Amino acid sequence: MENNHTEHAGDIYALEKAVRIVDPEVVAKLPSGTNVSGIVAHGTSLWTRTARLDAELDGVNHTYFLKRGKTMMSSEFHCMMKIHEVMPDLVPRPIAWGTYSQIPDVHFFLCDFRNMTGELPDVESFSAKIGDMHRASASPNGKFGFDVTTFHGNIPIEHGWSDTWEGYFARTTRVLFELEQEAQGPNENIRELMIPYFEKVVPRLLRPLQTGGRSIQPSLIHGDLWHGNASMDRDTNLPVIFDAASFYAHNEYELGVWRQPWNNIREDYRRRYYQHFPKSQPESDYDDRNALYATRVNLLDSILYKEESNYREALIRGMDELIRKFPGGLEGWEGGSRDNTDGF
Repeated sequence: MENNHTEHAGDIYALEKAVRIVDPEVVAKLPSGTNVSGIVAHGTSLWTRTARLDAELDGVNHTYFLKRGKTMMSSEFHCMMKIHEVMPDLVPRPIAWGTYSQIPDVHFFLCDFRNMTGELPDVESFSAKIGDMHRASASPNGKFGFDVTTFHGNIPIEHGWSDTWEGYFARTTRVLFELEQEAQGPNENIRELMIPYFEKVVPRLLRPLQTGGRSIQPSLIHGDLWHGNASMDRDTNLPVIFDAASFYAHNEYELGVWRQPWNNIREDYRRRYYQHFPKSQPESDYDDRNALYATRVNLLDSILYKEESNYREALIRGMDELIRKFPGGLEGWEGGSRDNTDGF
């Protein structure tokens, strides 16, 4: 434990030092002839250190946002580039990522500076923009997943690719459960709940999305769209999102974190979103799918905040409620009545 604390303290010192330095590798990513006039700490982050970079080129002032971290900078650059390609006004323009030459193992992500209000995004424009992003994007191979490791906080998430959404969700969520057991310690209750969760609940809620004549397309999602990763641009009055952990998913998965009681992006955003991107079929399952996706949000947070028990408690409650609601799984649904909108 002492070695871990020592290593963490060393990481923090390196990042704090990086706040005060304009490394030559950062300057090299800027347009040729740019003169950097100043750097000042800006914003807050648990896992990285962030700053505003002031510069001048040919008599014109420019402002950039610089993030320094130990691991996830290339991943964030990749995710933000993907979003910028389909929705260029929704994220700050990514410029580059790289590694400091003056401080070992410190990496950076560089993008345009957006003057944000620090307030919640407007419900109407934000919900519309997120729906547009989901609709406009397309998986490069038609599959669900992603081609790079992403991060939830400082926790690496390996995605890979799956032909079906159910396949992706089940495969990667099983891995997350193992990470949660390592982070929080063994829990037999969760182990027991995992059996009906994967054998009954997941097939019941996700397989109907892509069977019986129904289909969904993989959408590019932000991946961690809580109120701390969204705001309004003070200059354009448009919503802006950042700190992406993207992958190609069922678009409704994005809204799982909008169910969380601690997130100020909540039900009113969900309702407005569905006006721009209609609920997937079977529509009658939409809220239960959202509850399922919320269990994975709690799972991720239980891994990340391993000193806290409330996320694990919320995870267990969510699993138990879904298991009680769908004891018969897919077989029970196939043997019962269906909405006329289901295509049968």
